[in-house]
Amino acid sequence: MRSEGMKTLISWAVLALSLAFAAAPLVTSPFTGFTADQLPNPQIDPPVQPAGWAFSIWGLIYLWLITSAGYGLWRRAAAEDWHRMRLPLLVALAVGVPWLAIANASAIWATITIFIMAAGAIGAFLAAPERDVWLARVPMGLFAGWLSAASFVSLGSTAAGYGLFMGQTGWAILCVILATLLALVVQSRRPRAASYGVTVAWALFAIVVANGLNVPGLVALASLLAILGAVVLARRVTS
Repeated sequence: MRSEGMKTLISWAVLALSLAFAAAPLVTSPFTGFTADQLPNPQIDPPVQPAGWAFSIWGLIYLWLITSAGYGLWRRAAAEDWHRMRLPLLVALAVGVPWLAIANASAIWATITIFIMAAGAIGAFLAAPERDVWLARVPMGLFAGWLSAASFVSLGSTAAGYGLFMGQTGWAILCVILATLLALVVQSRRPRAASYGVTVAWALFAIVVANGLNVPGLVALASLLAILGAVVLARRVTS
C-alpha cells in the first residue's frame, strides 16, 4: 500500500511539474539564444543554431507531456512500468522548470543544466512502457529528441563564445556530429520508437535551413539523412 501511495504521489508530481514546465515561458523572459553580453565572443546567429521556426515544436512537447502526465495519473498511477519512466522524467522536468531563467542568466549553467535535462528525458524515453505508445513513448521521444539536439546547440554556442580551441564553424560541425552519434545510439536502444529520431531530424533540418549549403549545413544534412535512414532501417528489420 505504501508503495502504491508513493507511486501515486510521484504521478501527481509529474503532472504538477509538467504544468509548471509549460507555464514557465509565460512568466520568464523569452530565450532566443545567448545575448551579446553573456559570452566574451558574442554568438549572433551561430551556425549550430536551428532556424527559429523549429522551436515551435515546444508547443507540441508541452501539450503532449501534460496529456501523458494526466493520463498516467488517471489510469496508470500505480503501474510499475509507468513508474520506471517517471523517475528520470522528474529529473528532466525539475531542471526544465527554471531552465529559461538559468539560460537568461548564464550560458555556462544553461549548458550544464540542459545536458542534465536531456539525460533525464532520454532515461524516460528508454524506460517508457511498451503499452500506451501514444501517451508514453511518443511524448518522451519528442522531449528527448529535441533536448538531444538542443544540448549540443547550447554546447556549441557556449564553447565558441568562450573561444575554446576553435571558432563557430568548427564547434557547429563537431556538435552536429556528436548529437548525431548520441541520437543513433539512443535510437538503437528503442529502434521502433521513431518519435525520437524524427525529432532530432527536425532539429537538424532546421540547422540545414539556417545555414544553407555551407559546410555546417552539409554536415547537418548528412546527419539528418543518416538518422532518418537508421529509423527506416530499424523499423523494417524489427517489423
